[in-house]
Amino acid sequence: MGTTNTPLTRDRILATAEDVIRRFGPAKATVVDVARALGVSHAAVYRHVATKAELRDLVVGRWVEATMPPLRAIVAKPGPAPQRLKKLIDALIAVKRRRAIDDPEVFAAYRTLATGAKSVVAAYVDELLQLVTTVIRTGVKDGTFRAVDPVAAARAVMLATSRFHHPAHADEWVDPAIDTAFNDVWQMLMDGLCVDKRPVSAGRRS
Repeated sequence: MGTTNTPLTRDRILATAEDVIRRFGPAKATVVDVARALGVSHAAVYRHVATKAELRDLVVGRWVEATMPPLRAIVAKPGPAPQRLKKLIDALIAVKRRRAIDDPEVFAAYRTLATGAKSVVAAYVDELLQLVTTVIRTGVKDGTFRAVDPVAAARAVMLATSRFHHPAHADEWVDPAIDTAFNDVWQMLMDGLCVDKRPVSAGRRS
């Protein structure tokens, strides 16, 4: 088995795991397959990743973490809550569609691997809910949103828009009418949330 002068790190292992998955599919997300691709012994990989299950969890975690920075940035910026909430969901939809188009093999593998990475996916969903809750809470506080429970409202927003960003619905995203459907759903959400409905027309999803 070959060796390399490049230090073996967890990041390098995960990058290689993604490449193996991209080339051969999610079934190859094993310590042995990744070690072979790296040209090292599986024992060397096991010093960084304890089990195949942990490797798969880390791959899923790496994938979802890459989607989060633009979403966190939107929530961190000031501005009217209705517009920030729209930007947040637009960005969530855009990043999922971009991953599905730009890296379809890894995206398809993520859908498969995520079913076994329940704690990783749960943490990701929890953070998404926290981001949406934060924006809704600011809207309730400044009076642009009705006096709703921000957590319950965030769950409703995520559920109502799941068709447009949940990987399980990826096959529907090529539908030419998908953006029109999103705008209709969004307008109904805003009609229910906003105190003043006039400035929050859905328009076109950016």
